[in-house]
Amino acid sequence: MVDITAGMVKELREKTDAPMMECKKALTEAAGDMEKAEEILRVKLGNKASKAASRVAAEGVVAIYISGDQKLGAMVEVNCETDFVAKNDDFLALAANVAELVATQNPADVAALSALAHNGSTIEETRKTLIGKIGENVSIRRFVRTAAIGLLNSYIHGGAKVGVLVDVTGGDVTLAKDVAMHIAATKPKSLDASGVPAEDIAKERAVAVAKAAESGKPAEIVAKMVDGSIAKFIKEVSLLSQPFVKDDKQTVEQLMKSKGAAVNGFSLYLVGEGIEKKVTDFAAEVAEAAAAAKAL
Repeated sequence: MVDITAGMVKELREKTDAPMMECKKALTEAAGDMEKAEEILRVKLGNKASKAASRVAAEGVVAIYISGDQKLGAMVEVNCETDFVAKNDDFLALAANVAELVATQNPADVAALSALAHNGSTIEETRKTLIGKIGENVSIRRFVRTAAIGLLNSYIHGGAKVGVLVDVTGGDVTLAKDVAMHIAATKPKSLDASGVPAEDIAKERAVAVAKAAESGKPAEIVAKMVDGSIAKFIKEVSLLSQPFVKDDKQTVEQLMKSKGAAVNGFSLYLVGEGIEKKVTDFAAEVAEAAAAAKAL
């Protein structure tokens, strides 16, 4: 049997907002598998369990560069070990410089970006120098470069922990900013239903099937319940079908049409998204240290 530690329970609670005992039960049932435990909680407790699924799991910042004509832009995520370093001027300068280089030099990947010249050296050399100076690991995790159909606008939120780059045709600056803020708030997975990742739909369907099966209803009713849940999920995670955050009586698509505008695409970065953050079981560490000291 897998030992379910207090640290594991705490991590699952932070991800799902579920009660501590429910988290422990789910982890026990899942044999310690965190992802499986989340799905178990979602079946038992509903969608509340996915509330914090996109919370950051590492420190760092998102930096954005947009050209003067708003036709070209880039967004990067640069990570570090602590929030203190994420506020360091040299660290922020590196992130800003990297974003501009991505836009202007169009590197193929992070390796190519790291080899680009910058202030008499390369980005990689600058990164290593910064590591030596601040005493923390620094890494360039990912970037996106966009050549706009319309005009680019951006929004950065939460101390540069959330970044949005959006391509809008028509409307005005206020409308584009509102859309960018909406994306930061609701965190859609795609522009419309056609872009929702198949793996996300499959995962949602598995949860919906398990929940519907618990209802005890006939198979044909269960099938309709599952289809309804999936349709609702796709609508909720598609930008254009989401209720606009400043006026939930209209969708984003309806808002754009009313202004003679359109969203051509967007990119959303959440610092640390998908990165496992080390969870320390302090009680276990103390016990281990005490045992080690006794053995001396």
